[in-house]
Parts: sequence; structure tokens; C-alpha cells
Amino acid sequence: MLDRLRAGVGAIAVLGLLATGLASARAAGALAVGACAAYGYAYDYPSADTAQAAAIEKCGGSCKKVVTTNKGCVALAIDGHKPCGPNGFANAPKLGVAQNTALKYCHQYGGKDCVIRAWICDGKKS
Repeated sequence: MLDRLRAGVGAIAVLGLLATGLASARAAGALAVGACAAYGYAYDYPSADTAQAAAIEKCGGSCKKVVTTNKGCVALAIDGHKPCGPNGFANAPKLGVAQNTALKYCHQYGGKDCVIRAWICDGKKS
């Protein structure tokens, strides 16, 4: 009976480690930023390069800037009244920090009514 219990606990521990490994293996994300509030995003990719390529593809060709993250968050802020005007983007370990920094950059570049347009978190960060 004790051997069965030990085997069951061991199996559960192995499954937990495998699940943790799978989560960390797919922990890259990207946010592509384009003209007039265009964006594309990707998360839970195995590498920053593959996440970046997927984000650019989702954007549809107008995205020239890309910000990546690995087990963190990325946010894009635009001027709500001038979507083709100022914007800001940032990455950070936590969503609130990424959003606040993106808003700060949007205002710094001339935005008057900056709002968060898009955000992603990767690797179960929020």
C-alpha cells in the first residue's frame, strides 16, 4: 500500500515538473507596432524570434517596430483623438508597469489623450 502511495506521489511530482517545463518553454511574446494604431501580437511562443515574426504577420505589413518580452508584459498606448499621431510602447515584468510606461512615452511624444490600445502578457505574468 505504501509503495502505491509513493508511486502515485512520484507520478504527480513528475507531471508537475513537466507542466512547469512546458509553460516556461513557451514564454516569449511580441507586440508589433505600426502606423495609425495598427498592431499585431503573439504570445506563448518558444522564442522571441518566432513571436516577433508572428506579431509582424498579424499586423499586416504596416508594423516596423517590435517590442518583445520573455515571461513579462508589453503594452501599446496611442493618442485616442489622433490614432495616427503619438504613441508609446514598453515591456516590463508586470502589466501595470508596462501600461504606465507606455502611457508615459505616449504623453512624452506629444499625446494629449493617451489610452492603452493593446497589451499582452506572456509566461503567466499579469
